Amino acid sequence: MSLDGFIATHDDDLSWLSIVQNGKEDYGYVDFNNQVDTYIVGRKTYEVVLKLTGGDFPQAKQHKCYVITRQDLPNKDGVTFFNGDLEELIITLKKEKGKHIYCDGGGEIVKLLMEKNLIDEYIISVIPTILGDGKRLFKGGINPLKLKAMPSKHFESGLVQLHYVKI
Repeated sequence: MSLDGFIATHDDDLSWLSIVQNGKEDYGYVDFNNQVDTYIVGRKTYEVVLKLTGGDFPQAKQHKCYVITRQDLPNKDGVTFFNGDLEELIITLKKEKGKHIYCDGGGEIVKLLMEKNLIDEYIISVIPTILGDGKRLFKGGINPLKLKAMPSKHFESGLVQLHYVKI
């Protein structure tokens, strides 16, 4: 997210993320991805990824993928479109043997998970820029949550990766 808490501009522009792309650093993504076997994303973010990749959804090649939606859509290309009770889905997935669950923004899905205190760990990469306006990662309107700060990581590009766990 930007320093002021935005994950995209109002028109879903993500070009500002290139500020920290240098071809040398993956910011721990490969290691993180190896600890994950399930990927959850909101429908709007899913559609942005499809637009950016020319219709490809690379996460479906690596993980069980759930797109959270209010629509009744058929599953396709390794993606399960889920419009049921999100809390039940998370509880069911946590009971299954496997690795971690990765929730990728946007703000709507993050808020839904935070409302039920279903996020165990927050890893937030802060990009050294201020957008001033756009789509927020944290939308507000939830009860306070207590978290424990873990060591953060600072990178040469100026990106700071914050890490918190649920108490």
